[in-house]
Amino acid sequence: MTIRDLLLSRAEQDSPALLTHERTWTWRELVADASARAAALERLLDPERPPHVGLLMDNTPEMLLGLAAAGLGGHVAVGINSTRRGEAIVADLERADVQVLLTDATQRHLLDGLDLPGIQVLDTDDLSTSSRTGTVVDATPTDSSLFMLIFTSGTSGRPKAVRITHEKVTYPGAYLSERFGLTADDVHYVAMPLFHSNAVMAGWAPALVTGAAVALREKFSASEFLSDVRRFGATYASYVGKPLTYVLATPERPDDADNPLRLVFGNEAGDRDIRAFAERFGCVVVDGFGSTENAVIVSRIEGTPAGALGWPGDGVAVLDPETGIECPRAELDPDGKVLNLDECVGELVNTTGAGQFAGYYNDDEATAERMRGGMYWSGDLAYRDADGWVWFAGRTAAWLRVDGENLACAPIERILLRHPAIDQAAVYAVPDERSGDQVAAALVLRGELGADDFERFLDEQADLSPKARPRYVRLVDDLPRTATHKVLHRELTAAGTADVTWTREERGTAYR
Repeated sequence: MTIRDLLLSRAEQDSPALLTHERTWTWRELVADASARAAALERLLDPERPPHVGLLMDNTPEMLLGLAAAGLGGHVAVGINSTRRGEAIVADLERADVQVLLTDATQRHLLDGLDLPGIQVLDTDDLSTSSRTGTVVDATPTDSSLFMLIFTSGTSGRPKAVRITHEKVTYPGAYLSERFGLTADDVHYVAMPLFHSNAVMAGWAPALVTGAAVALREKFSASEFLSDVRRFGATYASYVGKPLTYVLATPERPDDADNPLRLVFGNEAGDRDIRAFAERFGCVVVDGFGSTENAVIVSRIEGTPAGALGWPGDGVAVLDPETGIECPRAELDPDGKVLNLDECVGELVNTTGAGQFAGYYNDDEATAERMRGGMYWSGDLAYRDADGWVWFAGRTAAWLRVDGENLACAPIERILLRHPAIDQAAVYAVPDERSGDQVAAALVLRGELGADDFERFLDEQADLSPKARPRYVRLVDDLPRTATHKVLHRELTAAGTADVTWTREERGTAYR
């Protein structure tokens, strides 16, 4: 089953397919509009180059229509991460062989001053779709045909474009629909960015399979979450990172549970937030573990211990990356402390093969690194307890997971070193008390630097992602290093926040 099959099967349906604050599209209208856009893009694309169309937008109707247009099989969508800045965006576009880039007023400013040779930039308002003859682009995609490229951060800090085939959308769509009993009567609230896998595979895909409506929010808003759920009649929502935390931080009201929401599915939420969200809003929250590559699955099922990732899927094991042998189970003392971390911690691996991983685009080396010995090595460290439950233990490389976004340390360090008063910089992860990581930086100074000056400096760095701005800053005399002068990031992480010099406001830019 392909995305094209699912779309065309609903081309004559007049039930709701897309809901926004401004209007509603039926399935008939959505398929017709997507077909018109696919036809318009087909006329623009050079047949001698990869038919790759970049989408740089918020969760607007045009973004979803852009995905649907690619789903019809005439071209490949490339989700452009709008938290990237400057030359980082250029690098992503070039790596993905984008030849047409669609954007709109919400994101067009990110391209100001950038040199984009060979890339035709179009505002969605300028894409001529006036010729709506009802003709669908002539294409015959298969399950393994490339539908989309989604960027994810890698161990070296250079984002990799994950190949998203039609099957990588339709399979989770069918699986989640069956697992959760989703039907055409549900309304899927999608507020996570559609350039990421969560919104595509956990939000949009099940709606494609069942014929349900998608209620689209341009940008996630904690304060508007409940009003949106009520306005759209949303019964299902997906998340990644800390949205549950943000919603829970809004003022509580006696009627919070008076809403149509029955199920929320995502990953990286903490146990405390899962329980609190379910109780406050009268719904079921299911949290799992996965990645854009979708090769290692660990599910939080009934009976999962508090703090554990969950139960491993078929073929998922914790292996020693040096020997390839399965690690022994964790041994715990009466207080629950792991006694044999050096032995029990290994890398999460899909021993049966690639799973849904279809490789990285234009990066054979990175693909080979993941697929060692015919098995998929995730780069995530974990251990299993005596009963077999999987517990997360960190990551194998210097990168962080902040609010659902992978961030590499090295690029942030390079930005910090631009300040003339900063002599050395090490960026590392500090565990977030709710879920994921917070960005911390240890700085060795060679001149005067105040908190206000540091804030102004960061404001001026156009290529610094908003999520990469350090939450904690330590001013130190020197950095812990190995004999070969490599920074020992694990020692910095172990120090935690006990001797932090400055702390940034959680949702602001000022340091205190």
